[in-house]
Parts: sequence; C-alpha cells; structure tokens
Amino acid sequence: MSGELVPDHGELRASHEDRDEVVERLRVAAGDGRLTAEELDERLGVALTARTYRELEGLLTDLPATGPGWAGGTPVPAPKDRSRITVASASTKREGSWAVPRQMEIEADSGSVVLDFTSAVIASPTLEIEASVRSGSVTLIVPPDVFVDVDEVAVSSGSVRHRAQVDPGTPIRLRIHVAGKVRSGSLTVRAPRPPRRGFLGWLLRRPAPRKALPR
Repeated sequence: MSGELVPDHGELRASHEDRDEVVERLRVAAGDGRLTAEELDERLGVALTARTYRELEGLLTDLPATGPGWAGGTPVPAPKDRSRITVASASTKREGSWAVPRQMEIEADSGSVVLDFTSAVIASPTLEIEASVRSGSVTLIVPPDVFVDVDEVAVSSGSVRHRAQVDPGTPIRLRIHVAGKVRSGSLTVRAPRPPRRGFLGWLLRRPAPRKALPR
C-alpha cells in the first residue's frame, strides 16, 4: 500500500531460534579465545533477553561470521587448515553448519568440548585431532558416514568410550584420527541422539486405556 511504513530490520522482533543461534556463536567465540569468561557471561545475559534484531546484532559486531546465521544467511567460511580449542572451566560446542578444518588441537582442563558432525560442512576427507584432556571432557557426535579412530589416545585415570558404529557398505564421508592424552577426564564418541518426542507424539502413542472388566 502506498505510504505504508516499512519497519527497520533492526527493530523487528527476534525469535527464540534467533536468540539460540546468537548464544551458540558467542560460546564458539569464547572457545576460540575471542571473548573472556566475563564478556561471555555479560553477552549471554543480553542475548537471552533481547527483543529485537538490533540488540542481537550489537553482540556480534566485533566477531567474525561462523555460519549461515539468522541475519541474512551469511555463507559458511572456508575451512581452516588448523583450529585450536582451549577451555578451562567453561564449555564450547560446534554444531550445525560449521566448517570442519583439516587439523584440530583441543585442550580441555576442567571444561567440556562438544563437536557435532551431523550437519557439519566437510571439505576434506580426513581430520586429525590432537587432544589433551585433563579433568574435562571431549565429545564427538558422528553420523553413520563418519569413521573415528581413537587407538592412539593414551589414558591415565580417565576414560575413552567409542559408541558409534559404521554400518558395512556405508560410504565414508570423513575419517577422524584422534591422538593425544586423557588424564582424569573423558573422551566420548557417540552417534546423534534421536529427536525427542513432543507432547503430542507422546499423547498419540499412549496405549489405549483398558476397558473395565465386567463384574
């Protein structure tokens, strides 16, 4: 309609999905060493209560784009040759359409690192991971077409659990070789969990109530 006011993009209301994606980008930035723990806590508080796109955009202006985001579909960056993740008592997670590098160095003191390869952008057929896990944890979530080798991981008093299986005949999209040390922490390789059944699905799958027996 002629003369109709068009709202500025920044003033549009943000959704729960928009907030969640910004929260994840902030956590990734903290895991990369771009934000301190105090900065992360402060920005997370703003992100979780943001009402508009402008409020969310202000939290990311000094951070590089990391994936196809809510603000215009930023293209996924080309994978790096090498990436480093260091966590102390914090946690970081790579999920969604993140670019998998060719080499990764992971150091987890008392925090947690989760790498979810389910929807990751894979440009190289192999990934070398050098892991140093003290009292923290590292978890690799891999679909059926990703093979993980953990035979060269040295374990002290911690644990290495490999719970993902590749079905015979499945074309391998990515081979991950993990080496390094696990002291008192844990390294886990597992398959993606099935999606949770919502309330409606639970309601529809409930067994029919038993009929009362005649007296």
